[in-house]
Amino acid sequence: MIKTPRNYPELADPQQRPRYSGVATFFRTPYREALDDLDIALVGVPFDGGVTNRTGARHGPREVRSQSSLLRRINAATDIDPFALARIADIGDAWIEAPFALVAALDEIADTFRAVHAAGVVPVSVGGDHSVTLPILRAIAKHRPVGMVHVDAHCDTGDDYLGSRFHHGAPFRRAVEEELLDPKRVVQIGIRGTTNAPDHWRFSRESGMRVVTMDEFHDKGWRFALEEARRVAGDGPTYLSFDVDGLDPIYAPGTGTPEAGGITMIEAMRLIRGLQGLDVVGGDVVEVAPPFDPSGLTAFHGATILYEILCVAAASVARRRG
Repeated sequence: MIKTPRNYPELADPQQRPRYSGVATFFRTPYREALDDLDIALVGVPFDGGVTNRTGARHGPREVRSQSSLLRRINAATDIDPFALARIADIGDAWIEAPFALVAALDEIADTFRAVHAAGVVPVSVGGDHSVTLPILRAIAKHRPVGMVHVDAHCDTGDDYLGSRFHHGAPFRRAVEEELLDPKRVVQIGIRGTTNAPDHWRFSRESGMRVVTMDEFHDKGWRFALEEARRVAGDGPTYLSFDVDGLDPIYAPGTGTPEAGGITMIEAMRLIRGLQGLDVVGGDVVEVAPPFDPSGLTAFHGATILYEILCVAAASVARRRG
């Protein structure tokens, strides 16, 4: 149905209309499948075939879209209006034809993001489990490795698990092996929890990644973690990846692998805001699993983190455009 505003011309902009109206897209941006005349593509990746225990993240993109309607245009903390800085649209989902074939599914995801990257568009995505970041990196880092700021309870640099080298606990080990990530430009923030093996995340440290454990984060603060992130990432192309289990479960109960004692929302938001100035070439929020959180709180916090990443990415696009 097409409705023309009678008394309030500003309502011609869907983002200004009542937030309970309209078809759900990320931040009420236009939905379009064409990539021309875009700077940033918001993409859902509804796949959780790489989880090792609790499924449900395949439902993340749809619920984050719904919760993102609660957010407005301008970031009151930074004065950034990402929708004024860059041409942004929701291009739908990188949905998978063969979701039961893990390796083939990852290849399908990579194909979608290759098309986005070939069009010169920056992807900002919502998973899905964390295995989806590997095919995204395969698309955008094929010609040169990138750095990464990674917030998570887990390093995700494991190896074979129950016969598979590809799962949500191993994407960044695979990405280093495939020369998609420069490990010396990778910082992993919020790492904590229990493991079944001593030095479970040895690969991260031995490859040169900077691991900021949750104990170190708690003792030294988010400003210290931000300084480390900026120092490690440097001036080169950088990807931002945020697993919601990096948050304390009080903020994100709806996730597959929660770990007690995590980052607060205000710490996470200030950490991401402080990344403004990095050369951001993409980002994602992953592991929102709505079935474990009927309240929608996890998806709302996921949408909030996504918005902060979008602000940093839009500012980066604007700088590159001059």
